[in-house]
Amino acid sequence: MSQVPGSQGSGVAQSGYQTVIGLEVHLQLRTRTKIFTACPADYHGAGPNEFTDPMVLGLPGALPTLNREAVELGMMFGLGLNCDVSGFTQFHRKNYFYPDSPKNFQLSQYDRPIARDGYLDVEGGRVRITRAHLEDDAGKLMHPTYAPYSLLDLNRAGSALIEMVTEADITGPEQARAFLEAVQAIAQALGVSDATPEEGKMRCDVNISVHKPGTPWGTKVEVKNLNSFRSVARAIDYEAARQARVLDGGGSITQYTLGWDEGGQKTFLMRTKEGEADYRYFPEPDLPPLDITPEWIERVRARMPELPAQKRARYIAAGVREADADTLSLDVNLSRFYDEALSESPAPDAPPIDAQRLSNWLLTEVTGFLAAAEQGIRDTQLQPAHLAALVRLIDAGTISGKIAKDLLPDVMAGQNPETLVQERGLMVVTDTGAIDAAIDAAMTANPKAVEQFRAGNAKAANALFGPVMKAMGGQAKPEVVRDQLMKKLAE
Repeated sequence: MSQVPGSQGSGVAQSGYQTVIGLEVHLQLRTRTKIFTACPADYHGAGPNEFTDPMVLGLPGALPTLNREAVELGMMFGLGLNCDVSGFTQFHRKNYFYPDSPKNFQLSQYDRPIARDGYLDVEGGRVRITRAHLEDDAGKLMHPTYAPYSLLDLNRAGSALIEMVTEADITGPEQARAFLEAVQAIAQALGVSDATPEEGKMRCDVNISVHKPGTPWGTKVEVKNLNSFRSVARAIDYEAARQARVLDGGGSITQYTLGWDEGGQKTFLMRTKEGEADYRYFPEPDLPPLDITPEWIERVRARMPELPAQKRARYIAAGVREADADTLSLDVNLSRFYDEALSESPAPDAPPIDAQRLSNWLLTEVTGFLAAAEQGIRDTQLQPAHLAALVRLIDAGTISGKIAKDLLPDVMAGQNPETLVQERGLMVVTDTGAIDAAIDAAMTANPKAVEQFRAGNAKAANALFGPVMKAMGGQAKPEVVRDQLMKKLAE
């Protein structure tokens, strides 16, 4: 790996500098076929180079045919980002020579992108979106360790991509991460893309510069192909510190294209930055411009499901805490599960389910159980109706919270909590006679606590409360136990 100036160590503070960040985000669209050919797009699990055809391979005479679904997904994504998608859009050839592009050009969009002038409001402020444009993906190069050759897999080549470019409105790694989480949530909610960085379906390039307040912006560098939100944040931290060290040492920043070394947690030089003229853009002669009409836009808008920001507002209106509403609205699988559980109809005479209590159980007990099992919500047999039933049993006082937690593993395995409570006789005990008997036994076993309480130490009652609840097997209602205990101690 080539070194860049100032690359030794990453712990130098960026004192006195402001960071200016813009992001370029690539999302692989969820289409059945590739963007300019009928070749299937789902190549995951296939052998190398199985999903190719003359267009993908760049063979002479192969002509592109535009995938309509890719266009409509691009329009939908643009609308979700508050962009303008109206008017003409056009494809250009972006020329470059690299082994992963057998055509020696990429079909992309230059001055007429499918979406432009949008924004997203995230923690840290509004981030303006310059454009989002459609293009075809390249293949994948693999470099075996110590081998004197590289391998080329063209299964990915020709897949439909949308690239989104922001203005340089981001000021730090946390805001960058919040923005990427919001983009991922929108893409997944709309069904535009799986947007999974770990599968290469969401990739990010970071443009970053530093400058002193009141001075012009510095020279930017680009860090390419970051495939996790954590890597984005760490690359921003490292690169801002590196640039600050170079400038403090009297050096200057060169407009490099850098890579990110995940193992070493540092950037490295890939190449000097190409300019726009290097790509020799010109209109694709075999694809006419498209006119996106208002009628077409409305047809696409009618297909759009609820966006994360709309979900968040709905959850808060239902009584969910803002932090929980944020978590639910940003995770398409959790929010889908939560909505199904929330919509479960109770008995005619039962009150509606408590939205916050349901959120507590899903985001604390259920996700904790799943984390321990290294599973996601889609991997479990838990039914939304069963989680709703469990919460209603607690709300109705039929079972205690402890009993509910004891039942959770069976409920996660697909069993109905109402059936389990009936079969195991787990209903909360409200018979004060049985509770009084347990209290008498506890007081007899611990006379010192009784004496301390009657001498004025109110906390001594806690030494009796626990044994009573244990004796009742956790089935007694805590409020009833405490009331009866205090009465007995006052006698």
